[in-house]
Amino acid sequence: MKKELFHMPCARMGFIISLFLIIAAVVPGCITPQDATPSPASSQAAILVYSGAGLKAAMDDIGQEFTRKYGIEVQYNYAGSGLLISQMNLTRKGDVFITGSTVEYNTAMNQGLAGPYQLVAYHVPVIAVQKGNPKNITTLQDFGRPGLKIALGDVNATAIGKAGAKIFKKLNITNAVEKNVITRTPTINELVVLMNTGQADASLLTLDNVDLKTMDSIAIPTTINEVLIVPVGVTTFSKNQDNARKFADFVASDEGKAIFVKHGFPSYPDPAYADVKP
Repeated sequence: MKKELFHMPCARMGFIISLFLIIAAVVPGCITPQDATPSPASSQAAILVYSGAGLKAAMDDIGQEFTRKYGIEVQYNYAGSGLLISQMNLTRKGDVFITGSTVEYNTAMNQGLAGPYQLVAYHVPVIAVQKGNPKNITTLQDFGRPGLKIALGDVNATAIGKAGAKIFKKLNITNAVEKNVITRTPTINELVVLMNTGQADASLLTLDNVDLKTMDSIAIPTTINEVLIVPVGVTTFSKNQDNARKFADFVASDEGKAIFVKHGFPSYPDPAYADVKP
């Protein structure tokens, strides 16, 4: 009798493959500074941080400084907030959640994934245009001008995508803008790449993500802007609550906030954004 190998319904096989790919996406990169010499005990207490992709530069530096100071290894999983929440729901593993706005964090809280948060810095949306502004874009209304190539963040996956949707709705330009959208990206980092390589005429970025070597930025009036606040907190399923809380406290400390400022974020609180509520 012949043995039939791998005899499995296609639907079931497809589910298993999809599950494998999602779990594989959760495996993070590690940050282990060369000058850190963690003890065996602290190495066993390494923490996993779910972080919005747009925060990567600041969070990399914070992870290195935290490890140097406390001897605790930090592992990161960077992605858009929507994907991070899906991953947390799937795996129930990890210790800290930090994202681009309280909107996404509140979603995680409502799903029982994260506890109370501390506020760290502001994500300030701005208009990003090519260096020298060759298309003469001066306001968000110009995003609806025929012939422009506009790149935006995915509304369901990114904080900047959600902020943009709210702003365009306020200005009643949603349909006009959508006609010019060439792509919607899963993270803000892809928008930066599109602008840096000249594939888009303009985009909606946050102040900290504008590369002044390749782009110019145009401020959005505070009366219509959707300024975001970056929150950090401990996951409800963390098995390492003490170190997770220590890391969240470090991110929200004056030292942690100073690192965000170094990377172009206004620190929370800031009188300039006193009217912005979490």
